[in-house]
Amino acid sequence: MDAKKLMTLLEKYPNAVEIVPVEEALLDSARGSGDKPGILKLAAPDAVIKNLKGDPDRRDAFLLVHIPREILRREESPIILPGL
Repeated sequence: MDAKKLMTLLEKYPNAVEIVPVEEALLDSARGSGDKPGILKLAAPDAVIKNLKGDPDRRDAFLLVHIPREILRREESPIILPGL
């Protein structure tokens, strides 16, 4: 899913989207090294796990979205930073 599609869905269905900050669900983490990726261990309701493990044609979308710190600090500013 690209950012434009995500933004459209968030605007059209704001009450149907659940946002959970990763730090609230984080149980454990390990940094990666070399060819080995880092690992995040997240707590999730059983219904989410069943959805992820179920029929691919019936799965919901679960995303990790990164918002750079510079943008978070400018939430109230009317000025849009160039290059972001």
